[in-house]
Amino acid sequence: MSTIKNLSRRSFVKSVGLASGGLILACNTSIFSDNNEEKNNVYFNPNLFVQLNSDGNLILIASRSEMGNGVRTSLTSIIADEMEADWNKVTVKQATGDTKYGDQNTDGSRSVRYLYDTMREMGATAKAMLILAAAKKWQVSPEECSAKNHFIIHSSGKKIAFGDLVTIAKTIKVPTEIKLKPTQNFNYIGKYLRSVDAEDYVNGTAIFGLDKRIDNMKFVAIARCPVTFGAVKSFDKSAALKITGVEDVIEIPRIEKPFGSLGGVAVIATNTWAAFKGKEALKITWNYGENKAYNSDEYMKQITQNVHKQGKVVKDHGNVNNAFKNAYKTTESTFQLPHLVHAPMEVPNAVAWVQEDSCEVWAPTQAPQTTRKDIVSYLQTTEDKVTVNVTFLGGGFGRKSKPDYVLEAVIVSQKIKAPVQVVWTREDDIKHSYYHTTSAQYLKGAIDEKGNVVGWLHRFALPSIVSTFQSGVDYAAGFEISSASNIPFDIDNMKVEVGKAPAHVRIGWLRSVINIPHGFSVNVFADELAYLAKKDPLEFRLNLIGKDRIEDTKNPIKYNTARLKNVLRIAAKNAQWGKELPEGHAYGLAVQHSFYTYVASIVEVSLENEKVKVHNIYTAIDCGTVINKNTVIAQMEGAAVFGMSLAYYGKITAKNGAIEQNNYHDYKMIRMNNAPKVHVEIVDSTENPTGVGEPGVPVIAPAIVNALFKITGKRYYNLPLSEYNLV
Repeated sequence: MSTIKNLSRRSFVKSVGLASGGLILACNTSIFSDNNEEKNNVYFNPNLFVQLNSDGNLILIASRSEMGNGVRTSLTSIIADEMEADWNKVTVKQATGDTKYGDQNTDGSRSVRYLYDTMREMGATAKAMLILAAAKKWQVSPEECSAKNHFIIHSSGKKIAFGDLVTIAKTIKVPTEIKLKPTQNFNYIGKYLRSVDAEDYVNGTAIFGLDKRIDNMKFVAIARCPVTFGAVKSFDKSAALKITGVEDVIEIPRIEKPFGSLGGVAVIATNTWAAFKGKEALKITWNYGENKAYNSDEYMKQITQNVHKQGKVVKDHGNVNNAFKNAYKTTESTFQLPHLVHAPMEVPNAVAWVQEDSCEVWAPTQAPQTTRKDIVSYLQTTEDKVTVNVTFLGGGFGRKSKPDYVLEAVIVSQKIKAPVQVVWTREDDIKHSYYHTTSAQYLKGAIDEKGNVVGWLHRFALPSIVSTFQSGVDYAAGFEISSASNIPFDIDNMKVEVGKAPAHVRIGWLRSVINIPHGFSVNVFADELAYLAKKDPLEFRLNLIGKDRIEDTKNPIKYNTARLKNVLRIAAKNAQWGKELPEGHAYGLAVQHSFYTYVASIVEVSLENEKVKVHNIYTAIDCGTVINKNTVIAQMEGAAVFGMSLAYYGKITAKNGAIEQNNYHDYKMIRMNNAPKVHVEIVDSTENPTGVGEPGVPVIAPAIVNALFKITGKRYYNLPLSEYNLV
């Protein structure tokens, strides 16, 4: 049956996001410039996300950022489906950064999860108004009318195109009661839908941040202190000014805010190459500050010591000490994982044009509203005078949700009173990022004579993301704890502790965030316990998860262990777990619940000439209601390669406070010749949609390591595998 929404003005505003992000409806007013190409067109704007033109063209607004995640297609197709629109007549326009669109942060795998209901209601509202318009034109009851494929159809068979109803629809009041389609009648939701941007990607017309040009624009490269939070003491710009194309060299300040500029020396030039060469020619004396003492190797030793002693107890269920004392067998392991960096193909960049107290920027940002607020704060102006245009992103992975690079462009533009484009080099990107946390973890487990796990201790230390926002934060907090304490295992005695770990670099979220270290240690240690119990890893894991139940956590969406076991069984079935593999090959498995989504992967690995090779990855995902299956498959394939890159090569180190890695030669990625076949099965579901972009990452590395154990008999507790000369 269809769902009827009985909406007062107050409840309608709440339902579309005002309560959680400030979404404001703009009913029956144009949300676009009056300078439209077709002057004779009439426009119908039933709400903020929909504009129907009298020529039948439907313009839908995408409020989230497109970085290969397919979000512009997914969100707008939800509107089009409820509206019964013809997808071939849909044009997508990107929203600027504005609170009226609700939460625009494209991170946390939450775009569809947050906006699914809102987008359905937007489409259903537009459809209802078109039906009322047709009924008024025909002088019939609205109940006799329906919508299909860009037409309103009367029960008699006559029909009228959406575009032909625009003039009347503009006079219709927004209905207080709308019907949502029965899910079995979806046209686009849950199907394989081509990206609205595919053609622009192929023909090169898609505008990424680096593509943006405006008249009289200057190009800027910035030298930043090698040590995080260091500052300029003095600099000599004479050699830089001799470079052809270099026009000026100025110092820019460090902004003491979470996403503020690191500060440094900016070279202004007529082209990017000149700016880069000018930066290389600078002679700068730095004040390195206290962080000059930071050495990542020594730091790892310290936090490893911290997890080998009592920490702050954050979960204590049952009696772990008694469980260990009375156990049939126990085992313990220590895991060490390094800092990671995002390293998207498109480096941070931004165009800014500051004119007195107003500013317009064009940037590949995942957080346009945060960007806008930071600009407003820096310029001491008002939001109505700042426009943030969101370009396509050539990858993001969480890096581009921190708009420090945009603020740099604003600072320089204001100082030189001209439009500028700040472009980071690859070396800048790797050496001055917000890094994924490093970590040390200690796990101890106990089994009884039947091989059941009766005790579990997980102690970890890592510099917290919270340290980026608050000073003096030395312990993990919030979600960094819950991903360890809320593991869906049926264990009577469980204890989780955190150790001290102060931050020495900027810590930021990276694709899958804390699930990377915790997913690794938990999945590898569970496999180790299976070996200790002399049980098949698949059956052991299913038994460890235990009986079907809905876990009682504080999260608004409870996790269901039946769904978790189901993806594990599906992945195992597709891989034909237990079948005989070629000599030197082995399967490894991992399963993870993250971002409210259930993912399991079976990985086929071989060791050829003492080098690891991944041949096949069989992934099953349950993300609730699926919007676009093409997007889900692409995200799982991308997550597999991303996870392999972290497992093979991912390691950022610091010496004397400076990051040692520079470019893709020493922070490597998986190349095409190493890419495996990725087989994806999506679980059909009518549950609420959940995350897709990140949950496929954390299962890959532990599955590879678990497979390697079967081949070599050796456990690899630290990453990356390149440290063992295995890749």
